[in-house]
Amino acid sequence: MNDLISYLSTLDRVLVRNPLSDWLVAVAVALAIVLVVFAVQRLLIRWLSNWQRPKATKMDPALINAVESTKLWLIVFVALYFGSQYLELGKKTALILDRIVTAAVLLQVGMWLGAMLDFWVAASRVRAEQHDVGTATSLSALNFIGKLLLWLVMLLFILDNLGINVTALVASLGIGGIAVALAVQNILGDLFASLSIVVDKPFVIGDAMAVDGFSGTVEHVGLKTTRLRADTGEQLIFSNSDLLKARLRNYKRMHERRVVMTVDVEFATPVDVVEKIPGMLRDIVSSQQKTRVDRAHLRALVGGAYQFELVYWMIDPAYGLYMDTRQQVLLTIVRRFEADGIRFSFPYSGSSRELLAAVAQLSVQTTHQLGSEAPEGKQ
Repeated sequence: MNDLISYLSTLDRVLVRNPLSDWLVAVAVALAIVLVVFAVQRLLIRWLSNWQRPKATKMDPALINAVESTKLWLIVFVALYFGSQYLELGKKTALILDRIVTAAVLLQVGMWLGAMLDFWVAASRVRAEQHDVGTATSLSALNFIGKLLLWLVMLLFILDNLGINVTALVASLGIGGIAVALAVQNILGDLFASLSIVVDKPFVIGDAMAVDGFSGTVEHVGLKTTRLRADTGEQLIFSNSDLLKARLRNYKRMHERRVVMTVDVEFATPVDVVEKIPGMLRDIVSSQQKTRVDRAHLRALVGGAYQFELVYWMIDPAYGLYMDTRQQVLLTIVRRFEADGIRFSFPYSGSSRELLAAVAQLSVQTTHQLGSEAPEGKQ
């Protein structure tokens, strides 16, 4: 009995202007609030994760992200505030605690809104990749801008709550921002280049394009760099500002593919056969699917050969179809020329002495042939 009396007497001991019993009540209230919030957080996550429950909605994943972003260390400040209501604190201490709790609440609200924004961007990106790839490219930049504006607003609220003159701060930041912009102008240049890509959309994720001799497929458009998967397998990384200064070839937006081919035929080919070759080339291309003949002409007399130029369009620009059709056109030309006895002309690759000897021998053979074909009275 004496022990109980002595224990109760200790509870009446004043500690920092408050009895010890009040301190114990304040701590118990704060601890109870933290434990309740922790338990409710776990229960909400488990309940929202049950997709088979009644009244499940598409917003449940967003709510899960928001609940998971709840930070217990911020809840501790809120719990301490409620616990302090059972204590007699000085005006200065109460003011400091009030400002700390307000800052903690604003931080937690910012985290909730940021989690909701992340969910919205992720969900929109999945939908955009199926229907509008250009929108998917812009979402990463919009997410960054949204997060930046969100935390700038939260920072201004927190500073205003702490008693700092926000108006003067914003004015001073404008002057300091100029110096910062000069120091990080390369980074800002890439950032604004990223925004230009988002708005103007010269390319989007999934486009096949060529840049300064490199070609690949766009995988990611970031705030500073754009990444391509090269045709040879490696990843190509370009600075956004450098990328916009380069000359890009976007093959994904090609509606038709223009094909130019040259065919060299020996000079020994009879002229009447030479006249038929352009029509033969047109017929060969016309027999292929998804092609449109542009022209076929005798282009020039070069290197001891008749040079023909064939131009046609692939209605479907797919590269695989283009190569298959080109191969079929070449094989058909070879078969037709072989059937009609037309011989291709190829560049001579021997030495100059061998070339002169071959030309002299050809000249002698031509003279003999002309002599044997001349009329008897003129031999």
